[in-house]
Amino acid sequence: MLPEIHLVLHRVRAAELHARAAAHRRATAAVRPRALRARLGWTLVEIGLRLATTAPKPASA
Repeated sequence: MLPEIHLVLHRVRAAELHARAAAHRRATAAVRPRALRARLGWTLVEIGLRLATTAPKPASA
């Protein structure tokens, strides 16, 4: 194979890999806030359940 052809194929493949990597970074960046929101939401639910089960019961008259 001629060196020029090899260099052209290498550049094309490198450009494809860069494009795929950029698309992957965009896709993973879009997912992160949802994961954080879900974790925060479940943490708040857990705290609320703990507060509800450990709250003192009202004294009966």
